[in-house]
Amino acid sequence: MYGKLHFARFLYRTLFVPAFLAVSVALGSSPACCQPGPMAQAPVPENGRISGNVVDQTGVIIIGATVTLTLDGETRGRDVPSDEEGRFYFFDVPPGPFHLTFTSPGLASQVFSGTLHPGESLVTPLVTMVVARQVTQVVVSLSPDDIATAEIKEQEKQRVLGFIPNFYVTYEPNPAPLKPRHKFELAWKSTTDPVTFAAVAAVAGFSQAGDRWGGYGQGAEGYAKRFGATYADVVTGTYIGGAILPSLLHQDPRYYYRGKGSKTSRLLYALANSVICKGDNGHWQPNYSSIGGNLAAGGISNLYYPAHDRGSASVVFSTAMIRLGEITIANVFQEFLAPKLTPGIHADHVQP
Repeated sequence: MYGKLHFARFLYRTLFVPAFLAVSVALGSSPACCQPGPMAQAPVPENGRISGNVVDQTGVIIIGATVTLTLDGETRGRDVPSDEEGRFYFFDVPPGPFHLTFTSPGLASQVFSGTLHPGESLVTPLVTMVVARQVTQVVVSLSPDDIATAEIKEQEKQRVLGFIPNFYVTYEPNPAPLKPRHKFELAWKSTTDPVTFAAVAAVAGFSQAGDRWGGYGQGAEGYAKRFGATYADVVTGTYIGGAILPSLLHQDPRYYYRGKGSKTSRLLYALANSVICKGDNGHWQPNYSSIGGNLAAGGISNLYYPAHDRGSASVVFSTAMIRLGEITIANVFQEFLAPKLTPGIHADHVQP
């Protein structure tokens, strides 16, 4: 009996227990190698730092220079000032491309770009800031008087066919108003021009050939008197109608070239300018200066014409009307022909 019991215990120890353990392992009771573990994660790149020194062009450190760090993809950077030793520091900087901008009052900005590697402590090359180049803009504003003087100088160069004086016309669309000295300067230039003397000489010759002002006689004396009378007409008409009265009445003695519009409108404009003019205030008004100058010149001529050639009041008025007609013809000439025959005029609105 005891032998059978001992045999049963032997079978239990040698067969049943190992079998039970084998089944437990098969059913996945707890081996660690078979249990699912956590998922593997990629390592996070380590941030780094950037530092450097800022000096000026003489090698002196710059305190308080603004250093701006901008990383790729960022729209706004980080700012730090350079310290008392001219150094700057940026800590905890993500690796990758970066840009540094250096600014300081009175100095030209500097830029440095680079790439920071993970965990790197990058020291930039020495940053040297130079004095900013100063750009000074000077705006020169001329006074109206200076502008008028310059325009008069240009007018005094205007000559039809390159030699006939054409001073009393302006091709500027908005010329500066003339001072009295400008008006007298034009009168002086016109009456003392060599071409004026030549024209007076020619008219005096024609007058002598036609025995005009017969009281002067013939010969050299008669010619000299005719020359003097003709030149006196030019001087009195120019100074009274082109300088004295325009200065007193604040009127402009010049013809304002129009140059634009239809031929009919320009013709009417030229005809009207024999009796109207621009005032110094820029407004159109009756041309009292020209009309009064013609009448005054006709009256003064009675002081030096031969006695039997002196006219009454009616003759003075008729002479003034003749001169008015001459001015009208001259205006039409100025509007349509003079610009084409006057080389070197500077006016954008002059029609070819």
